Amino acid sequence: MAGIYLHIPFCKQACYYCNFHFSTSLARKAEMVQCLLQEIDLQKDYLGGERIETIYFGGGTPSLLSTAELQLLLSRLHSTFEVAPDAEITLEANPDDLDMAKLQSLRDAGINRLSIGIQSFHEADLQWMNRAHNSRQALDCIVQAQQLGFRNITIDLIYGGPTLTDEGWRQNVEQAIALGVPHLSCYALTVEPGTALDHFIRRKKMEATDPDKAARHFEQLMQWLEAAGYEHYEISNFSLPGWHSRHNSSYWQGRSYLGIGPSAHSFNGHSRQWNVANNAAYIKRITAGEVPAEIESLTTAMQFNEYIMTSLRTSAGCNLEWVAEKFGADQSLRLQRESKALIAKGWMEYQGETLRLTKAGRLFADGIAADLFI
Repeated sequence: MAGIYLHIPFCKQACYYCNFHFSTSLARKAEMVQCLLQEIDLQKDYLGGERIETIYFGGGTPSLLSTAELQLLLSRLHSTFEVAPDAEITLEANPDDLDMAKLQSLRDAGINRLSIGIQSFHEADLQWMNRAHNSRQALDCIVQAQQLGFRNITIDLIYGGPTLTDEGWRQNVEQAIALGVPHLSCYALTVEPGTALDHFIRRKKMEATDPDKAARHFEQLMQWLEAAGYEHYEISNFSLPGWHSRHNSSYWQGRSYLGIGPSAHSFNGHSRQWNVANNAAYIKRITAGEVPAEIESLTTAMQFNEYIMTSLRTSAGCNLEWVAEKFGADQSLRLQRESKALIAKGWMEYQGETLRLTKAGRLFADGIAADLFI
């Protein structure tokens, strides 16, 4: 089982907090699509013939692609790889791109899962983040998608921002629950170096983020969604039973995936590679028949640390029997020893052969994982 990710590096406008690779100029969109098609051909052997269970269009804003462009890419993937008949095919989309006609065309193209960048149902939050959509569009696009038969929908929500009050956060989460959205990805607002938000905060043009508010919102989120029947199956991801993201779960489970497009990453179990994060350089290299990627072979220590990081982010936790089998009994025993202090703090729990983070520990997930690295 493997997955394919396609990075569509275009956006209508730049959200202040975003540090992903994208361009707000669509001048080379058609040329980029042709290069994505060419890279699919160049990378056809990367996954070693594994069956493709998930396809994910990310970005950027993939909903800026026309239906014809999406169909071209999907057709090439189906003709190049063995794609499972029930493959999960996700498209990230912004609310302002989704009307009834666009949604119907996406269904016709074969998209069966939507990941919608709502971020907030409040106008003040959306304006502060410089989102292209408004609060009405945030609500309407979900309702319309459901009316057209999209059941597998996930939405993004951002918490901890200066304009978002505790009551506003509660309203956002309650709105998602009331709509019956089966999957939510919720992220604390972070200030990434080099973003517009970083620039504005440094120059006192915007209020800095409050880590205490972000922690409070996360704790509230866990409480509210658990009460509504959602499973907290990964630090930032919640779903009703049966609606986990198959594509993202494959990342956390260490399965192979191929990334197509500028800045896209790939992983085949023993090495990782990433494409150049520059549209012009990507197009130039692909046109010359080259894969524009840097490759890194993964040492045993790197594989171990990555397993610790990803497994502890999930509800499945870290399996000590698997650690002993893959990395040796000494590493399994070391984890048991070093986790004792974390268990005593109430941040971890030991169930059978599995180490998991508690609700309290989820607030410190990355730091806890780093403490257990080789």
